[in-house]
Amino acid sequence: METTELSRNTLSFLGLAAEYCGALETALQMDKEEFTALMLRLLPRLYITMSDVEPQPALEEAEPLASYLEPEQYDSIRDGVARLMGEDDTFLETFEEDMKYSDTPIAATISESLADIYQPLLDCALAVRDTGAELADQAVAECRESFAEYWAQTLCNVLRALNALHYKQ
Repeated sequence: METTELSRNTLSFLGLAAEYCGALETALQMDKEEFTALMLRLLPRLYITMSDVEPQPALEEAEPLASYLEPEQYDSIRDGVARLMGEDDTFLETFEEDMKYSDTPIAATISESLADIYQPLLDCALAVRDTGAELADQAVAECRESFAEYWAQTLCNVLRALNALHYKQ
């Protein structure tokens, strides 16, 4: 596979992904207000930057990259954020498909939403770190695909909950 130079948008995205992952890994070293404010700064930038990464055509012969995130690490990230957020972790999910057919509100959590975003970002950042430019395009393309499929909506939903928490004072 021919290596190519990474675009400025891709480099910006990878830097933000690393910053986001680092923030979640150190969440318990912050207070809730500091963490919420940081997420309100990072999440919109991630959305915009990932939106600016050009979709890449699928590589026909390429196997999907392996996941770096172990279930225990995912649980640790989710549980740490849940402890930090405390009673403010749960929010009502209005964009859940099943909500159309339900009279019962559907709850989601900030902690699980942020951990769900963490997973593809960590996998992408570590794949690029471990393979350099060799598989960077594939890693970013897979992350872009998962962004379009699910974590863009997750990001928007949790951003709304964090915004409400931040400005309720």
